[in-house]
Amino acid sequence: MQAPFYPPPATPKSSQCVTRVQLNISCRNLRDKDVMSKSDPMAVVMIFKDGNWFEIGRTERLDNTLNPRFSKAVTVDYFFEELQKLKFFIYDIDSPSGNLKSADFLGEMESTLGQLVSSGTYTKPLVLKGTTGGQSSFITVVAEEVAGGNDEVFLQFRAEKLDKKDFLGKSDPYLEFSRAKEDGSFVVVHRTEVIQNNLNPRWKPFQIPVQQICNGDYDRIIQISCFDWDSDGSHDFIGSFTTNLREMSSIQPPREQQWPCINEKKQKKKKGYKNSGLVLLTRCEIIKVSSFLDYIQGGCQLNFTVGIDFTASNGEPTKPNSLHYMNPYAPNEYLQALTAVGEIIQDYDSDKLFPSFGFGARVPPTNQVSHQFPLNFNPSNPYCAGLHGLIEAYQTCIQSVQLYGPTNISPIINHVAHFAQQAGQTPTATNYFILLILTDGVITDMDQTKQAVVAASALPMSIIIVGVGGADFTMMEELDSDDGVLMSGGKAAQRDIVQFVPYRKFKNVSPAALAKEVLAEVPKQLTDYFRARNILPLSQQKPM
Repeated sequence: MQAPFYPPPATPKSSQCVTRVQLNISCRNLRDKDVMSKSDPMAVVMIFKDGNWFEIGRTERLDNTLNPRFSKAVTVDYFFEELQKLKFFIYDIDSPSGNLKSADFLGEMESTLGQLVSSGTYTKPLVLKGTTGGQSSFITVVAEEVAGGNDEVFLQFRAEKLDKKDFLGKSDPYLEFSRAKEDGSFVVVHRTEVIQNNLNPRWKPFQIPVQQICNGDYDRIIQISCFDWDSDGSHDFIGSFTTNLREMSSIQPPREQQWPCINEKKQKKKKGYKNSGLVLLTRCEIIKVSSFLDYIQGGCQLNFTVGIDFTASNGEPTKPNSLHYMNPYAPNEYLQALTAVGEIIQDYDSDKLFPSFGFGARVPPTNQVSHQFPLNFNPSNPYCAGLHGLIEAYQTCIQSVQLYGPTNISPIINHVAHFAQQAGQTPTATNYFILLILTDGVITDMDQTKQAVVAASALPMSIIIVGVGGADFTMMEELDSDDGVLMSGGKAAQRDIVQFVPYRKFKNVSPAALAKEVLAEVPKQLTDYFRARNILPLSQQKPM
C-alpha cells in the first residue's frame, strides 16, 4: 500500500538549510508489467514530515525499459541536523498524464538523506510487498550537491567623474548592491565603505557569497547604486545601473568593465545628459568554497563518542523519580537524547562503532570511582555496535554501577581530544570527532574542563552537551557563550566548539527538535576547522 500524497509543507523558519542536494535515480532489472512491451517506469520521491509522507518530486517517464536511467533529477533541501526520511517509489506509467492511480507499482526503497549524501552512490533492492524470492530489482540514487551553492565572489570597484553633491566639498560616495526578487522588487545585499570627499573613489575589495548576491543565479539582475553619504542619513542618490554575475565574471584583467551611472530624474530634466559618472569593475573572481558535503562525500568520517553522567545526583535508578529510571512504557531523558542525536550521526560513520563511556560512578569489580569507564566494561574495546548496541550497553551498565560523583567531564574530553590530535597531525580531511556528553548537574572540574575545551578548539572536534533534568546549568552555558571567547590560563579558544542545550527546553516537543538544536552548528564547526588550515576535501586534493 503506497503512502498518500500531500502537498509539501513549508520549511520551518528555525531550520537552517546546509545546502541543496540533487538526487539522480536509476534502476535495473525492473519487473515487466506490460504484455506487448516493457514497462514505462517513473520514480516518485517522498519525504516524511509531521507524521505524513509528502511528495517532493518525480522523474520523467521513460518508455519501454526495465533499466531506466532518469535524466530529471529531484532536488531537496538538506539539513544535517534533521533525520530526513525519504521513500522512492517506482511505477509503470501507462497514462500519458502520469496519473498514479492507474499505474502499476514496481517497488519502493526507504532511506535517509544522510545515508544518501554520505554514500554518494547508494544502491538497494526495491521492495515489492507480496512477492517472495525470484526476480530482484534494484534502485541506485546518486546524491550530489547543487553546484555553486557555497561559492563566493571577490569584487573590487572604482569610479570616475562622479557628480558633486556637497556644497562645500566633493561627494562622499559609496556603492549599494541589490539583487532582484521574483516579484521584480530588489533586496539590498551589500554596501561598500564610504570614501570621503572624492569624485574618483577606489573602494576596498570585498568577498560575498554567490547565494547572497544573486541567490546562486548568475543571470539574476543585480542593481548597483551610488550614493553620496550624509551624516544626517539623507544620503543623496548619484546614479545606478544593472548587471549580473555572469557579465561581471567575464572580466579579463587587466581590462576593466565599466557602466555609466545613470540618474533617471536628472536624465529627464537635463538635455544632453550622459551620465553621473562611471563605475568600473577592476576585479571579479569566483572562489570555490568547500562545503560540508564536499568534506563528507570526500570521505570525512564523523567519529561519534558518548559520555554519560552516572553521578548520585541523578537519583537511585530503581526509583521512578530517578533520571536513569527505566520506565517500561517510555524511555528516560538520557535514552531520548541519545537516540535523537545518534539516529542522525550514525549515517556519517561507516563502521558505526561508537566508543561510549560513563563518568562519576563506582565501577565493578573494584568498586573504584571512575570518570571514564566503558559502558561495556571492556577497556580494550569500548565500542558499541550502532545505536542499538549503544542503548543496550547503557541499559546494562545502569544495573551494574553504583551512582556516586563528582561530575568531572574533562577526562572524557581529553580522551577524545587525544584521538582528534592524532587525526589533526595529518593534513587530510579524513576524520572529525563529535563528543556527546549527557549530564544532569553542575561541573565539578570547571577549570580543567575549560582548559580541555580550549585545547580541543585547535583540533578536528566538536562537543555537544545536553543537560538532563532541572539543575542549574549556568556553568554549561559559560562553555557555550555567544558573548565572548572562552579563556583558560590566559589562552583563548581558537573557535567555538561547544553546543549546550538543556533537555527541559524540548521536554514537551519531539526528540527531533532536540537533535536539530544540538547538531545545527556541527557543519560550520567542521568546515571552519578545515578551511582555517587550508585543508581541502580529499576529492579536491591534487595528487602528489
